[in-house]
Amino acid sequence: MRKHLIWASATLALTLGAVTACGGSPAASTSTPTNGCVNASASHRAYVVVQHSVASHEFQKCVGFTGDTIDGQTLMDQSGIEYQTQTFSFGKAVCQVDNEPAQFTKCFADTGANWSLFVETDGKWVAAQTGYAQVTLHDKEAIGWKYTADASPAPPPLPNA
Repeated sequence: MRKHLIWASATLALTLGAVTACGGSPAASTSTPTNGCVNASASHRAYVVVQHSVASHEFQKCVGFTGDTIDGQTLMDQSGIEYQTQTFSFGKAVCQVDNEPAQFTKCFADTGANWSLFVETDGKWVAAQTGYAQVTLHDKEAIGWKYTADASPAPPPLPNA
């Protein structure tokens, strides 16, 4: 199916479907320094990598955390990256990241691009098998968002940890 992986649920047949949700309330954001990590004094770090539809427009944000893990929603909230979600019967999905698309009426577009979610562990990306809020990351791990119309998208670049 065309839906990019975010809520890969067998019952919903979202094979590598993007955990993209749209139209819901905007997620909270905080200001993020242009270099370094948010919460830089924390003992652990996790990353958010964003690759827009124009491949040359990509960036990453680092978030420091003190526990053993950080969940995807907390990571996104603390990163300061703008994103919007919509809640479905299967959970939350992300349909806008860093103001792309600029406008949307439907979270999972029938045609055109959607956001795909990847999880990086041990230097390798894998397509997320859950929604971003259910992702659990450890020190030096990352989530990656890629905005594309590809049914089986390649992941974004790995973070520069």
